[in-house]
Amino acid sequence: MSLEYLLLGSLALKSQTGYDLKKFLDSFGRFMRSNTQLSQIYRTMGRMVKDGWVEFAVTHREGLPDFKTYRLTEDGAAVFLDWLSSPYIPPSRFTDPEFSLRFHYSGFLGKEATLKLLHVELEARIDQVATYRGRDRKLKDLQLPIGGEATAVQRRFDLAHQWGAQQIDAWIVWLKDTIAVIEREEEAGAPRLRLVSGAGGGSPA
Repeated sequence: MSLEYLLLGSLALKSQTGYDLKKFLDSFGRFMRSNTQLSQIYRTMGRMVKDGWVEFAVTHREGLPDFKTYRLTEDGAAVFLDWLSSPYIPPSRFTDPEFSLRFHYSGFLGKEATLKLLHVELEARIDQVATYRGRDRKLKDLQLPIGGEATAVQRRFDLAHQWGAQQIDAWIVWLKDTIAVIEREEEAGAPRLRLVSGAGGGSPA
């Protein structure tokens, strides 16, 4: 998952410092991107400032280091919303973080966009199960040049497949339940990002 979209999404919620963004990624974002370093955040924010997607205000503190508070620009909001509303193509792995990021922020696009995203993902996973669930998973022509016992090796493969099947089945149940929840929402139209004025511009971090 692109770090740029994760950071733009975080800033779509509120203006934040680099440390705020790091805390957000270590909590809400940890399953979309793991082990993001503060230096990576500052480098990426610097590039986005240069591109005009983000700007910042500098807060001066007596006897303490200054710090920057970043906010989205109109261009940054447009970039994020363009990506968020672009066609979703389900990846081969249902655990890929792209769906999670899109779903987390789909409230910016409204009820129908959220339902479309959920239905695309649901149909892809139902098709995936129908295609692969009955496949012969017996390992053929094992030679085991480093040793081991064929029955034990096969058993591990079978158990791993069982775990994967349980996971995707649970995922399909969650998608169906979530569709039911979103369908009960009142349609208020697609919310728009309201950019708070007053943050000053500056040079890249």
